[in-house]
Amino acid sequence: MQFKVLLKRGLRERIHESYSRLRIFQVMSVSILSGLLWWHSDLSQLQDQVGLLFFFSIFWGFYPLSNAVFTFPQERPMLTREQSSGMYRLSSYYFARMAGDLPMELVLPTIFVTVTYWMGGLKHSFVTYILTTVIILFNVLVSQGLGLALGAILDLKQATTLSSVIMLVFLLAGGYYVRQIPPFISWLKYISFSHYCYKLLVEVQYTEHEVYECGIGVHCRVFDYPGIKHLGMGNLWWDVAALGVMLTGYRIIAYVALRMIKLH
Repeated sequence: MQFKVLLKRGLRERIHESYSRLRIFQVMSVSILSGLLWWHSDLSQLQDQVGLLFFFSIFWGFYPLSNAVFTFPQERPMLTREQSSGMYRLSSYYFARMAGDLPMELVLPTIFVTVTYWMGGLKHSFVTYILTTVIILFNVLVSQGLGLALGAILDLKQATTLSSVIMLVFLLAGGYYVRQIPPFISWLKYISFSHYCYKLLVEVQYTEHEVYECGIGVHCRVFDYPGIKHLGMGNLWWDVAALGVMLTGYRIIAYVALRMIKLH
């Protein structure tokens, strides 16, 4: 009963914020602009296509993260007050918040991918489009989880600052800008959800035997392209598992942080 009431209240309170004109304009303008910039690219423009896939992973890593860090710092006074009066259990509030976020946070990314995918000339396969959308939505939930964890642990100023630093690190270690990361710092890519998202997007977009024109009359395997080869293809399920661990871990951290605040 508590879960149901809190879910309805949360949806009613956040629907106007999640689907505000400003947010819709922001997402749709970037989507259409991206589609125009990558308009009908093909395998002869492999570098451009790979860049679009990396842009997917970065934009839908940073955007949900930057929004999610505001969640608990803004709601903390209300949560503390209502918890102290025993209105509901923390678990009911938390799971209602998580459930209510699904329709709020996944609609705009789906529209974004739908517009940009077909305008950008990515593989004309409905299955590949669906897989690409699922990967992006998975990435959105992981990124949001990190934002919730930061917001639950830190105050708003600290959370926003740290989230910007983290996304910059993930951007650089994602596998697109720097291919040969020195061994002593190469571990950064293994904690970057953008890295795993990027790899998954590449793996579902291209097949092992697919070729592109790498010279006049010369064809090379897509997976031998320098920007892809160093990623280490062929570990699809390990990449999915890594994102799954992050998805679960960040949300557990956020819940434990809220529980500790309640105890204090």
